[in-house]
Amino acid sequence: MSKLTIQDLILTGKKVLIRVDFNVPLNKDGTIADDTRIRESVPTIQHALQQGAGVVLMSHLGRPKSKKDVQYSLGICAKKLSQLIAAPVFFATDCVGKDVEKMVQDLKGGQVLLLENLRFYPAEEDPSIDPNFAKELSKFGDFYVNDAFGTAHRKHSSTAVIAQYFPSKAAMGLLMQKEIQHLEPLLKKPHHPFFVLIGGAKISSKIGVLKSLMKKVDAFYIGGGMAFTFLKAQGIEIGDSIFEEKSLPDALNLLRECEEKKIPLHLPIDVVVADGLCNDAAFKTIPISQGIPKGWMGMDIGPETIQAWSADFQKAATLFWNGPVGVFEFPHFARGTQEMAQAIAHLKAMTIVGGGDSVSAVNQLGLSSKFSHVSTGGGASLEYLEHGKLPGIEALSDKPS
Repeated sequence: MSKLTIQDLILTGKKVLIRVDFNVPLNKDGTIADDTRIRESVPTIQHALQQGAGVVLMSHLGRPKSKKDVQYSLGICAKKLSQLIAAPVFFATDCVGKDVEKMVQDLKGGQVLLLENLRFYPAEEDPSIDPNFAKELSKFGDFYVNDAFGTAHRKHSSTAVIAQYFPSKAAMGLLMQKEIQHLEPLLKKPHHPFFVLIGGAKISSKIGVLKSLMKKVDAFYIGGGMAFTFLKAQGIEIGDSIFEEKSLPDALNLLRECEEKKIPLHLPIDVVVADGLCNDAAFKTIPISQGIPKGWMGMDIGPETIQAWSADFQKAATLFWNGPVGVFEFPHFARGTQEMAQAIAHLKAMTIVGGGDSVSAVNQLGLSSKFSHVSTGGGASLEYLEHGKLPGIEALSDKPS
């Protein structure tokens, strides 16, 4: 059965409690590095405001270790949202308690209040610590809307547990609907050829989705730090490159399975290596067949790999990309990720990018409008593709039959 949506709710004169995902990357000076997640929440917020609802927003930011930490205050997000909606956004310096209750009571239709970081309380991430935390939050709305796709794979107080306090009144926001609408075809009937480009550091968090997509994919392309676990599993010297010892058997099994099923699994044919993990380290490009010498580590895919993969992508009808293919935060090792973004952006295919750093690359290059969909959730998009469901969506009310 499909889930209730915000469009199904009559919000006039009501208060609506919306779980948004304002977990934005911050610069060293505390400013917002990329406001995509805040911008993507605006349609849902404006929909509620246009209906005359009082809007109470809740989110987390960063990993504040379950205590109040000024560097993770959502105050900066309140200011940014205020600019985006061209209206005041009230800010509560806590997310529960008498002062917050008073602010919610005083909130009028057409006004917005953002609560302070939920993760200042340990019960947000571990509801068993204080089952009452979700109940306290639930007092702040007549309806509950989950629009935080980026955290929908977490069974947290504000994303899953809270929905039980809103029987027949817990709905999906517009962003959540948009995310599912674009990812669902990849699960059911992607147009072929369907290619998957996976990067990032860890294979352990992505092996599940690779296995799940094996039933539908026409080719895998694996870059980033996780490529070195696959290369090591094949007996190739990887020098000081990062890899996951525990995941070597998984990598080997996946390589064998792909071979048996005749699914091409492409690893880099050349790599940019450096003698240190910093932008000003000495670096050079080498073919992977000769192995990486000791004292050197793989930092990016090389030009031959870029050329080969970019040419292959021209054949794609559907392409899903998650994770950078190099140490993207260092300019000297960002070329692979940037070139992949450029190549994919100019395809005629259905193109979906999901996950933090790959999305940042797309945004920095001004290419987001060239993609069919830019997902706000890396982990959530992978988990949805792996399991076909997410706890934060499962918890919501079913539409009346």
